[in-house]
Amino acid sequence: QVQLVESGGGSVQAGGSLRLSCAASGFKAACRYDMSWYRQAPGKEREFISMVDSRGATRIADSVTGRFTISQDKAKNTIYLQMNSLKPEDTAMYYCKTSASGGKCSLFGRAGDYWGKGTLVTISS
Repeated sequence: QVQLVESGGGSVQAGGSLRLSCAASGFKAACRYDMSWYRQAPGKEREFISMVDSRGATRIADSVTGRFTISQDKAKNTIYLQMNSLKPEDTAMYYCKTSASGGKCSLFGRAGDYWGKGTLVTISS
């Protein structure tokens, strides 16, 4: 079973930095895994922040471009989100997601999306 554990959240003042980590376990060789960061602020829908696909290509949302950077340590099945110049509007629960895909992955019933429980980021002004 795939499990994702986020860490690194906390409370910082505006302008500060945080580095989030997402450690994955339960990965199988039959699957390809794209890994992503999402966030959900109180009263708002969950929004995409950034992703790194199984080949290492990355995407990032316009709302955080230039401030957030995603990186990956494939050997550790871990992704990171470096967040700089934080703003109060970055306050949210941050979630890690992995999307498992591939022919054999589906055949074995392991394809799909898996989510972590989240880590809370609070930015004060």
